[in-house]
Amino acid sequence: MKNDKLTQDEYNALDEIKAGVKTERYSACVGRNTKRLAGLKLFSVARNGRISLTDKGEQTLFLRRCILALRAIADDGASPIGADVALFLGKKSHIVPRAEGGFEISDKGRESLADIEQQGL
Repeated sequence: MKNDKLTQDEYNALDEIKAGVKTERYSACVGRNTKRLAGLKLFSVARNGRISLTDKGEQTLFLRRCILALRAIADDGASPIGADVALFLGKKSHIVPRAEGGFEISDKGRESLADIEQQGL
């Protein structure tokens, strides 16, 4: 099994590709991580050199946002999180809305967060 754990630099490269390239050249961050991320099939490189995010790359970024949201809610229940992330975590019963606003982590969410921390993600 290959090592799918990504570094912060690799996540930054994925974010840059998702946001779209503003110039004709890619940043050094994208250049450093192109080979590994393309090998993991997180983005694809076309014949003309154009880089685009794959579905797996989109999913990876979304899961990262979910993990960061769970950590933020664990620290402060009033933390703002994206609507799509809140909907997903709510459907999976990881968070529940609080009466005074914001969210609270459920027992299932705490277990998942503990698992994530144990794996070092």
